[in-house]
Amino acid sequence: MPPVSSRDKERVRLVVCRCLGRRRVAILLLVALALLVFIWGSFTVSKETTSPTDRPTDSIHFDNSDIISHPSVACRSRANSTLDHPCHKFALPPPPPSGGRRFGPRPCPVCYISAEQARASIPCSSSASPVLRNLTYVCTVDLLKENRPGRQTGFDIDEADLMKLEEFHKVIVASAIFGNYDIIQQPKDVSEAARKNVPFYMFIDEETETYLKNSSTLDSNKRIGLWRIIVVHNIPYTDARRNGKVPKLLLHRLLPNVRYSIWIDGKLQLVVDPYQVLERFLWQQNASFAISRHYHRFDVFEEADANKAAGKAKLPITSDVPEGCVIIREHIPITNLFTCLWFNEVDRFTARDQLSFSTVRDKIMAKVDWSINMFLDCERRNFVIQAYHKDLLDHMPPPVAHVFRNPPPLQPLHHDSSAGRNPGKNSRRGRDRRSGSRQHRKPAAGNREKQAFL
Repeated sequence: MPPVSSRDKERVRLVVCRCLGRRRVAILLLVALALLVFIWGSFTVSKETTSPTDRPTDSIHFDNSDIISHPSVACRSRANSTLDHPCHKFALPPPPPSGGRRFGPRPCPVCYISAEQARASIPCSSSASPVLRNLTYVCTVDLLKENRPGRQTGFDIDEADLMKLEEFHKVIVASAIFGNYDIIQQPKDVSEAARKNVPFYMFIDEETETYLKNSSTLDSNKRIGLWRIIVVHNIPYTDARRNGKVPKLLLHRLLPNVRYSIWIDGKLQLVVDPYQVLERFLWQQNASFAISRHYHRFDVFEEADANKAAGKAKLPITSDVPEGCVIIREHIPITNLFTCLWFNEVDRFTARDQLSFSTVRDKIMAKVDWSINMFLDCERRNFVIQAYHKDLLDHMPPPVAHVFRNPPPLQPLHHDSSAGRNPGKNSRRGRDRRSGSRQHRKPAAGNREKQAFL
């Protein structure tokens, strides 16, 4: 091989250095690119996990510290409804095993926030009310627009009570007893704020008023506990159940200046604060009307058949069946229209309002964007307790008085030393005692007792 010159050696060294430098630059570029991809991916993941679009839109944000530190807050903006709610992760527990002894409907747990927090969550503005532009109806009586329920309309109320009903209130609770059909149930666990700010109105007829006066439960201020009694004269129907549908479904006509109302039938006892009930079933759900489902029947055909068997119904219709003893609503035009149309069905056909509920609901929902929160019946049983109707209580037998008698005194034990020695002799002694006179048995018994206690 020819000898390698120094110039050739320098040329090879330069080529090797250039190749090594390029590789280092390439490696550095690859590392930088990998770091850039990693940082970009981490940023994208963290942004997706904190994005508000993944949060439920039907929950209401509740900053507990803000409420507690600012108790004067009177309402909440609806813009906060997309944030988390303390009860958002609450889930109903599994049902009890079927092998238990208890059957039938029962209450289930419900997540409530505190009464103070619930009162602070009253929305500042009313819910949006869709406009129903076309409405076809049949009117058989000429009505005057200036007529208001309570004044010479077949459901007359004293002028002093009408002025009371015209007062503005954010929240009210209402009920009714006609025909002396139920016993007034006093609410329980009502917060002090609700006692001061939430009126409880009980509509009754003259028959029920007479009973309450004779039982000395109605005071001079027309109050029984928390209930303010409103006496109705000249009732329109002979059926007490149908008369009760007037304040139940036309409550916005009797109380024109109320924002929210909770209706409970006369046989029910409210056992949860009204603010908590409204927050749980209206404000938290962004709903304007809430009613519970029937605990057993979901098809109106089944409900109609059950009522027909009891002689209660006329017309069956297909749809959901409510348990109509509790109505939670916001008084806005669409809910007012719904209950007015619902009352028309009750007035024209059957007093069993469960049958006509779905007919009116479905016709309105087919024309406007509006829905009803139909919550579980077991949730309803969580905040109201159902009592028996008065006629059932009157026919029930009185409770059996349990007589506890004192047990007889214990007789002292007598240990016979001859027991087990001679059975025949013991039996003869027994026969001798039985054949002896009473005068001889008494002192013998006394001697044995004296010996046993020594």
